[in-house]
Amino acid sequence: MARPSTRMENTNRFKLGLFCTNGSGGLAMTKVPERWDASWDNNVTATQMGEAAGLEFTLPIARWHGYRGETNTQGEALETLTWATGMLSCTEEITVFGTVHVPLVNPVFAAKQMISADHAGCGRFGLNLVSGWNAGEFDMFGVKLREHDERYDYSAEWVEIVRRIWAEEKAFDYQGKFFDLKGVLLNPKPYGGGRPLLMSAGSSPAGRTFAANNVDCLFMAIPGLDGLADEISGVKKALGRRDMGIYASGHIVCRPTQKEAEEYYHYYVHEMGDWDAVEHIISIRQQSQSIPPDALSKMKERLISGVGTFPVVGSPDTIAEMYGRMADAGLNGMAIGMVNYIDEIPFVEAELLPRMQRLGLRDPATP
Repeated sequence: MARPSTRMENTNRFKLGLFCTNGSGGLAMTKVPERWDASWDNNVTATQMGEAAGLEFTLPIARWHGYRGETNTQGEALETLTWATGMLSCTEEITVFGTVHVPLVNPVFAAKQMISADHAGCGRFGLNLVSGWNAGEFDMFGVKLREHDERYDYSAEWVEIVRRIWAEEKAFDYQGKFFDLKGVLLNPKPYGGGRPLLMSAGSSPAGRTFAANNVDCLFMAIPGLDGLADEISGVKKALGRRDMGIYASGHIVCRPTQKEAEEYYHYYVHEMGDWDAVEHIISIRQQSQSIPPDALSKMKERLISGVGTFPVVGSPDTIAEMYGRMADAGLNGMAIGMVNYIDEIPFVEAELLPRMQRLGLRDPATP
């Protein structure tokens, strides 16, 4: 039994995945009545719809506290490893990631959980490694949020242990700066041999060094399309690995016309946005970074529209062209949020994906 290839390894130039279906409100901090309800049934439906549309993956958010305000976006969030096991059990082809706050979970326990998920999906499980940033969430666990660069040193030891657990057939001891483990051995191993796909997000030098040494895919923040090619080229040079997948996270408003898309964006952001919640996020972010005043207004809007991810707003033609620019710049794909996944996936499947195929971004013969 060999580990199967997954949709993440297909020939599509620009891959797409769902992002944050497991969290209430998804990525939109808005009070519109159709805002996302992250019930289990809705998650199953959205994941199956994404798979049927041919999307490559689905990626959950690891969240322990919501963002307060009237909506408390992501205040109800399904735990990601059990969520991934469930989504893998009700699908056949889509890659399902779990997201782990590394300092909050023992690597031996997590390795066992993830092997179980991987077997549920016959080798389609992937792992998103998060080193942490929200001090309030860490306080809830009684875990100290380490200094920025040291978080990645800890994560490097953690993932080394997990990878050894997945690969080694004999018990081993591990002595590091953060871990002192004796007689480590777990079975079964990942489905079909090999290991799950690993990803992480990072914009700092420490975060990208960690990615270069430990994962298969890097998720980066993109402020805009101008200069994106140079930025990605710089990232790849810093990583020193040309074969690493480079992805971004975004949120999409796709409507029949550009005018309809922009009007809906204005409605759910400027008329119905939860601005009290965004002030809470800003207060958290300012504890760890200085936000220039001239960037604050734009950041607040992007937080309302997609919790800080890149906005993709327009007609199917406009969005297909935007994705084409991203692919030409060297981006391999995007994880996308929607105000309501179940309502919006059918239009994306019917109108956006065929246009991406015509632009050579997706292969019509590749599911």
